[in-house]
Amino acid sequence: MFADIHSPLQPLNFFHGYQVLVKRDDLIDPFISGNKWRKLKYILAEADRTGKNHLVTFGGAYSNHLVATAAACARNGLQSTAFVRGEAVENEMLLLCKLYGMQLRFTDRLSYQNKPLLFDRYFGGDHTALFVDEGGAGPHAVKGCAEIIAELPADTSHLFCAAGTGTTAAGLLKGIQAAQLKTILHVVPVLKGDDFISPEILKYTGPDHRLRVHTGYHFGGYAKTSPALIEFIKYFIAHTGIMIDPVYTSKMCYALADLLKHNHFNPDDKIVVLHTGGLLGLLGMKEKFH
Repeated sequence: MFADIHSPLQPLNFFHGYQVLVKRDDLIDPFISGNKWRKLKYILAEADRTGKNHLVTFGGAYSNHLVATAAACARNGLQSTAFVRGEAVENEMLLLCKLYGMQLRFTDRLSYQNKPLLFDRYFGGDHTALFVDEGGAGPHAVKGCAEIIAELPADTSHLFCAAGTGTTAAGLLKGIQAAQLKTILHVVPVLKGDDFISPEILKYTGPDHRLRVHTGYHFGGYAKTSPALIEFIKYFIAHTGIMIDPVYTSKMCYALADLLKHNHFNPDDKIVVLHTGGLLGLLGMKEKFH
């Protein structure tokens, strides 16, 4: 199982005139990086506690979560299966999954909507199988992500993270609550129709005045981009040496840059941005960077 690992915290001089640090969870592991490692940590512990040796999960054809789960299972002597949304395809991400021994079940989009039913249909009688929701979402993932807060400076004024399911953000807010910090959590949803994020976070934490959700930076929806975002990514990487993905971290950094431009923060604020990894997502959009 995973040992405790603390990722580095380093200055980010990209935002001139402001004190910004980046929490480099992307450096935890090349395949189980960022919030994927945080989310899987206690899921694996649950599998060990309950005697399960087969993780069954869900994701799209370019899912970082699927690769991370496949790698984590291979390293811990577990089996893995993924229900992959959509028609059968081949790509670099799914190749990595198969190399790590993951079995892939391509599933039509309508059937995919009811994940518990899919699990019960194929694995309901398998007492060795453990249901793992898409992205690893759930209380175990929230618990793992909450531990990030103990690795940050206690005087952090503002903490930024991108959000898909909202699980990472929920964990961060629970960590802030447990430590009784004044840190404001800024969440940047990457999905269109992002009004579900706040309720998803608050179901784990309860109402909290320290939560800020910045809508309007999804660039058209999940895995959608624009020429402006692509140019921002290229400029950011070239001027920081830090790779960011087009699905999550780039949209969070773009949002921060826009908010700083409009004077939402003070120069003496200590701002931390969480790099949640996901760099393999670049493989699914390589044609946009030509």
